[in-house]
Amino acid sequence: MSQNENEPAGSPPPEQEPQAQVSHEPASQATQGNGLSAEQRQWAMFAHLSALLGLFTGGVGCVIGPLVIWLIKKETMPFVDDQGKEALNFNITVAASALILTVVGTILLVILVGFLFYFAVFLLGIYWLVMTVIAAIKANEGVAYRYPFTLRLIK
Repeated sequence: MSQNENEPAGSPPPEQEPQAQVSHEPASQATQGNGLSAEQRQWAMFAHLSALLGLFTGGVGCVIGPLVIWLIKKETMPFVDDQGKEALNFNITVAASALILTVVGTILLVILVGFLFYFAVFLLGIYWLVMTVIAAIKANEGVAYRYPFTLRLIK
């Protein structure tokens, strides 16, 4: 073992560059640093993206898509099991929230519109009463009174 002249005696040998390891696994089984195969990552992605089926199925697909992928792959792929449940739980939460908001909004709309309708009818009744009294007083004074905002249907 020969030492470099510039290095003091007893120093450790210079470190060698690590050799790149070549994977002998099929492409679908190749792993990344997190130890997940490309296939598992892809199926987990599909579990999330399958919720987009809801755009074409009136919202039902946002739960059905992740459910189907989770049921098919949960036993064989732990990452897909985890991500499928996550996608399913999220989409159930969003769908339930949308349903609740729709029901509450519809009830509020009916109440509000109903209230506004009856309030408008009440105001119309007050307007009718006031205009009738004014017209009666004017007629008693000999004035030809014309009601405002009146359709002149009979001429």
